[in-house]
Amino acid sequence: MIDVLMPQLGEDVAEGTVDKWLVREGDLVTREQPLVEVATDKADTEIPAPAAGRVIEICAAEGAVVPTGGLLCRLDETAS
Repeated sequence: MIDVLMPQLGEDVAEGTVDKWLVREGDLVTREQPLVEVATDKADTEIPAPAAGRVIEICAAEGAVVPTGGLLCRLDETAS
């Protein structure tokens, strides 16, 4: 299982807001496929999948504020 975490999105950015999920639980994804759109006070960005697999759990709802390093979702890389 792979935990997809909120990356450091800027030098002074400590958190991001989940704007829109581009996948749903159960979806198969490819490596680098955009999973979620995240907004910060500096910019909006898409977070890509770190590996191919199945989205087994979305841990941050749309509208949630997630700190850098916080859990966004989990992937099962054995289900690709």
